[in-house]
Amino acid sequence: MSSQPLTTARLVLRAWPAEDITAVLENVRLPHWATDFPAEGDRVIAGVVAEHPDGQHQIVERDTGLVVGSIGLFWPPRDGTLEIGYGVVPSRRGLGYAPEAARALAGHALTVPGVHTVYADVELANPPSIRVLEKAGFDRLNANEETARYHLR
Repeated sequence: MSSQPLTTARLVLRAWPAEDITAVLENVRLPHWATDFPAEGDRVIAGVVAEHPDGQHQIVERDTGLVVGSIGLFWPPRDGTLEIGYGVVPSRRGLGYAPEAARALAGHALTVPGVHTVYADVELANPPSIRVLEKAGFDRLNANEETARYHLR
């Protein structure tokens, strides 16, 4: 997948710079981060990015230049499908950033030859994440007692 940044109305989705990965893993704050970045999920993703950088991006506010979260696709595709994951720091939740980022990254992924579906598994106990997927245009495919799978084609 291209490492070129994706730009939306309010965000830039860019590949994680090496210095940001190191700073997160070493618990060092950088000035271009929102005050509550990284969140716990970002720390996990920084570890993943260090080993498998493909498809992982930081979410950057265009107006401030601050990193406010992370979003990624888990490569390689399996049978034409890619899983998406995302997180926005608490100070920026409720602003529509997660759906905006998810819509952009999933839309871009669907232009990759051989990829026909982007999906996310979400816990039913996490209504905000369900709303993110619905606002991003994902449809509910199936569910069990604990999780639901949403997809975008």
